[in-house]
Amino acid sequence: MRRHPVPFAAALVAALTLGACASPGLRDADKYALYDAHAGAPVDHFRYMGQINGWTPLGDSALAVWTRPGEAWLLDLTGPCQDLSYTPAIGLTSTMSRVDARFDKVLVHSRSAISMPCHIRQIRPFDVKAVRAAEKHNREGGPSLDRPSDAPAPAAQPSDSGT
Repeated sequence: MRRHPVPFAAALVAALTLGACASPGLRDADKYALYDAHAGAPVDHFRYMGQINGWTPLGDSALAVWTRPGEAWLLDLTGPCQDLSYTPAIGLTSTMSRVDARFDKVLVHSRSAISMPCHIRQIRPFDVKAVRAAEKHNREGGPSLDRPSDAPAPAAQPSDSGT
């Protein structure tokens, strides 16, 4: 009896598809706020070796892309990107193993015959561990962690109890 191992490519596609569902239950604006809160300063480019380790849409004009397990980027797009929230796969354009803001594009692989590339407006690295911890905390019902851990806590509001 011959065994047919599951091809690595099929397993990779399944993993990438599941990666798009990283924060179930959060609205797009809330997901974006969580990633934005843990993102660093904008950079001009990042190194890209032609492989995406994971990604998640953050509405129709932003997404998070993992290039390695501990390295990820928040990509803000110039405008709405058709089918970004529903596509099973994406690609990135690059030149000489790097993706440049204001030059490169996100390629959405959709069922429609014509797919428009989505231009990258801004690239920011984000703290993967902090985002994962915030997602876990939010799933467990804790208060929202949509600020960086080093940000000051919001000021307490005075009560009107009259005491």
